[in-house]
Amino acid sequence: MRLDKFLCESQDITRSVAGNMVKKGRVNINGQRAKSASIKVKPDDDIISLDGEPVMADAGFQYFMMHKPAGYVCANQDSEHPIVFDLLKNEKKLKNLHTVGRLDKDTTGLLFITDDGNWSHVMTSPKHDHPKTYRTFLAEPLIEDAEQQCHQGFMLNNETHPTKPAVLERISDHEVLLTISEGRYHQVKRMFAAMGNRVEKLHRENIAGIPLDPKLAPGEYRTLTPSERLALGITP
Repeated sequence: MRLDKFLCESQDITRSVAGNMVKKGRVNINGQRAKSASIKVKPDDDIISLDGEPVMADAGFQYFMMHKPAGYVCANQDSEHPIVFDLLKNEKKLKNLHTVGRLDKDTTGLLFITDDGNWSHVMTSPKHDHPKTYRTFLAEPLIEDAEQQCHQGFMLNNETHPTKPAVLERISDHEVLLTISEGRYHQVKRMFAAMGNRVEKLHRENIAGIPLDPKLAPGEYRTLTPSERLALGITP
């Protein structure tokens, strides 16, 4: 592989910028100053450094867990509101990342972010039942047969099929855990609206058996661990 190509892929820069780095003597190969951007390198064998710091080869797709705060939208750009990617400004190849599904602006909690389009499609496809659990705070006391209604499913407005069976765990009359396996537009809010209630606060705690890391404060994120990747069907 050419040195400039390696720098482009590992640093998310253009070839001209990589060439200028080499010309200015900022790049070393095995402790020696690189003489040309076109020189061939072996990323697995050669030690390549930029400004004295080792440069690692592109490790492949990126997978992040974020504790989404309220007020941020799940979009790559928005002229009116802050976006979740504002919280990842220090990450490389930021323009390639996207959210795995969406959370409303006022909804908080677990959000996956990746540049792996195939995995994202599998996680969000209605053909795959990936359960998602939401801690939900309600404006009115929960009706008596809410658990049964959630299990039976709701025919929501402008929908052609009822919702799939959902599991509701009553914490109190105003707080519940709701687990659904779909991702319809505003689904949780619409389900409670169908029961004559209103969601005041919504927080996603779990996706496909992976809980939100309690160590992550709102706005913080980290890469997925090897065990989490395995559980989510991400191949090494």
